[in-house]
This record gives sequence, structure tokens and C-alpha cells, in this order.
Amino acid sequence: MHDDRLAFEAHKRDMSLALGKDDDAFKHALTTLVRLDKYDYSYLWSWMGVPIIQMPADIMATQEVIWNTKPDIIIETGVARGGSMIFMASLLQVIGKGRVIGVDIDIRAHNRDSIEAHPLASRITLIEGPSTAPEMLAKVTAQIPDGASVMVVLDSDHSRDHVLAELRAYAPLVTEGQYLVVADTLLGRGDASQAPTKRSRVLYPGDEPYAALNAYLEETDRFEIDAALNGKLVLSSSPGGYLKCLRP
Repeated sequence: MHDDRLAFEAHKRDMSLALGKDDDAFKHALTTLVRLDKYDYSYLWSWMGVPIIQMPADIMATQEVIWNTKPDIIIETGVARGGSMIFMASLLQVIGKGRVIGVDIDIRAHNRDSIEAHPLASRITLIEGPSTAPEMLAKVTAQIPDGASVMVVLDSDHSRDHVLAELRAYAPLVTEGQYLVVADTLLGRGDASQAPTKRSRVLYPGDEPYAALNAYLEETDRFEIDAALNGKLVLSSSPGGYLKCLRP
């Protein structure tokens, strides 16, 4: 039988790129996600027994990135309940190398317990404190071995100024060929009437991660948006948020 693997992957890429240009499909998906927020949709999932506050599409996209690039270190700002860290650690476990460094201003005791008691805890390092403080950045960089390949996921305070400060602090740590992921860019892709309101803080377009990302991309040429990967993120909280590092 004909080996069609390359053709299959090429078709996937073509369809992803085409989907990324379909504004009508994106608008319909956004309307669906706004409706699903009534049911706390992103809070309904878990990974290996620990809540993972992510959309399924973002979990799949992050898995593709990690499997394809096989980073030595993944830095994530925003620990929450820990499921995302367990998820990334499980992939590193299968790959056979790597650590996840979780940074959060407040790692609550029960969430720390869920992480530290998990079978994958040996691949996770928790660092508590304000992510952009110089002393915190020093603690994080001290955990990165010389020559390590580094991926960064920003998923903490989603206000524009904080995300921009995190981008300026952590994006320089991303190594060539690895990814920078800016979570919850969806907050900037709709209008004010579509902003999620079941949150401790409501963020409207302009004061959110997508605005921060666009501002940061004006300051650097080290990253490009992965058009194929982002193109298929229509049922996602982070469309446009997956960037590849082009150079040291």
C-alpha cells in the first residue's frame, strides 16, 4: 500500500492554514466559546487526576509543540491547580528528559500538595513569588542548565501590563527552535460584550494578553507566529499565542 504519511501531514498543514484565514469560522467558534463559559468549560477537565484549566485544543497544541521540539526546560508562569504542569511533565517523562519550572505569586497549600504528591513530581520545580521580580527571575535562571533548550508558557495574571512585563523577562530565555506560548489571547480577539465575566477580574480588549503580545512583537524579531499551529486554534483560549523562536 502507498505510504501517504507525508501527503497526510501536508494536507493537515494546508487545511490548518486555510482555517486560519476563515474569519467567519473563527467568529462562530468565538460565539460558541462565549456560550460555553456559562458552564466554566475550561475548568471541566483534568490530567492524570489533577484539574487542568485549559481548553482541549490548547492541550493538544501544546502536546504537539513539546513532542516536536523536546525541550529540556519548560517554564510556566501561573501554577493554578497544577494540572498543566503535570501534563507537561508527563510528556517529558515519555520523552525521557526535562523539567517543568512553575512560577506563581501564590502557590496554595492544597495545590502544592496535589503537585508534590503526584508520581511525576520529580520532574517539577515550584518557585513561589512575583514572576517579574529580579530575584525571582534569578531563581528561575539558576534552574536552567548550561546549553539547555528552553520553552516558556505565560499563564498567570492576564492584564496587559503584567503579560508584557513577563514577555520582557521570560521571552529572552526561550532558545532557538523552541516555543513561547502566551495563554488567553482569546480575550483580545472579540469585543467587550464577549469578555468572560465569571472571573475575579474582568479583562476587556486592550487590557489582556493579546494586546501585550502585539506590543512585544514590536520590540523584537526573535519570534514568529506559527501560522499552521495557530490556524487550527479556533476552539481555543490562546489563538495566535504560539510563537517559535527564530534565533539565539
